[in-house]
Amino acid sequence: MAQGNVVIRFEEVTFGYSKENLTLDEASFSIREDAKLTLMGQNGAGKSTLFKLITGELKPDKGGVHVLPGTTIAVAKQVMARESMQETIRGYFAHAFAETPYNLEKRIADTLEIVNLSAPLDKPVGDFSGGQQARLLLAYALIQQPDVLLLDEPTNNLDRDGIDHLTAFLIMYPKTALVISHDADFLNSFTEGVLHLDAYTGKIEKYVGNYTDVVEEIAARVERDRAKNAQLLKTIQDRKDKVNFFAHKGGKMRKLASKLREEVAVAEENMVGVRRDDRTIGAFAIPAQPFSEPIVSLKAVKIIQNHEPHRADMDLTLRRGAHLIIAGPNGIGKSTLLRTLADGNDPDATIAGNVKVGYYRQDFSGLDFSETAYASLASAMDQPDNETIRRTGARFLLDGDALATPVGALSEGQKGLLCFARFVLQEPGLLIFDEPTNHINFRHLPVIAKALDDYEGCLIVVSHAEDFVKQIRFDQTLDLATLIK
Repeated sequence: MAQGNVVIRFEEVTFGYSKENLTLDEASFSIREDAKLTLMGQNGAGKSTLFKLITGELKPDKGGVHVLPGTTIAVAKQVMARESMQETIRGYFAHAFAETPYNLEKRIADTLEIVNLSAPLDKPVGDFSGGQQARLLLAYALIQQPDVLLLDEPTNNLDRDGIDHLTAFLIMYPKTALVISHDADFLNSFTEGVLHLDAYTGKIEKYVGNYTDVVEEIAARVERDRAKNAQLLKTIQDRKDKVNFFAHKGGKMRKLASKLREEVAVAEENMVGVRRDDRTIGAFAIPAQPFSEPIVSLKAVKIIQNHEPHRADMDLTLRRGAHLIIAGPNGIGKSTLLRTLADGNDPDATIAGNVKVGYYRQDFSGLDFSETAYASLASAMDQPDNETIRRTGARFLLDGDALATPVGALSEGQKGLLCFARFVLQEPGLLIFDEPTNHINFRHLPVIAKALDDYEGCLIVVSHAEDFVKQIRFDQTLDLATLIK
């Protein structure tokens, strides 16, 4: 662990969006300069909220957040802000500075080289792929040359080359980095410690070691605490039984009962507050709409090469039960193909009429951010049923409070789980997934992969998560790179 000055210190910080639901409860920890740490916690625990407390965007209800004077901080956010989509690359990076520097274009070029991206300065941000936007988000933070770099799910949408490039950069990065990510291999390559945010206690604990070691250490500690509590409970019950017996006796027996009561009180005080480990969603199935006719027809696709579109002819028909994986590097046009197909405005990429389509967009733009999560689930059903909605929400860790929350206020991980809950209720004939592992806790991914593997409808997936893809049956592969002439 780096042993420089403490650059960030939380001192008994309490913060919550409501008095009943605290994100942090008297949390204390410190970060030293040049440290490279992972911020760990389940979906919805408040990791992004903690970043906002560090930057000063949010203020604690109690306690103090102390930043070493003169320390500069920059955040690489999870998703591109909607208001940035219409800006050019030049305009987007100009917002990183209080005053636009005279050498802005050179600084943009130098920073884009770091993230391995070529981008015309007059091209709108919204015209870049999800993976390219992920690199822009990182570059936006890097161009500020901060003392502390906060990265929120930086590997989302990145292909393998992009992840390798980011990993090499972080290993060599000479300043402080705090990273939120569910990519264990990525984190293990450079992290030297973990801050664990417990969603139930609102406490933060600091561990030394790589991500996998810490996950195992936490699991072992939970089991030790449970075993200790089980032994204490046995002792407590034994003492209580004797208290009940001796309390009705006279003389010395009554004094013994009093002493036993004191032992019970001590034992109860020694009970360990067992951390409820990250919960995992239960097994689920996505019912498929019966459909006997061809579901998807692709006669041509648009391939992006050097930021220029090219048409590639093809002939692909998908029926119920077909599982298609679409491959290719960032920026080649995978998300564009999915969007074009779902929007239905290209005669060469069509979906049969009357097919129910479930579309997982990597930016969740298919969700209505203004409605509650409950209303979002209800809108996915032909005939909304309160009991079914709440039972399905609970299966995806969306409790009553989460269901009453506007979709836009949910964490990115909760939005992802909301999408899967909607698919269960929708019973689609076609499922389209654009990077479905983004933002999702790694504990949930095997469960989700099993549900997709078992799905009996037509399935189309774009994903750079190799371990996830290997768990799903795909009978066809469309590699866009092979279509380039």
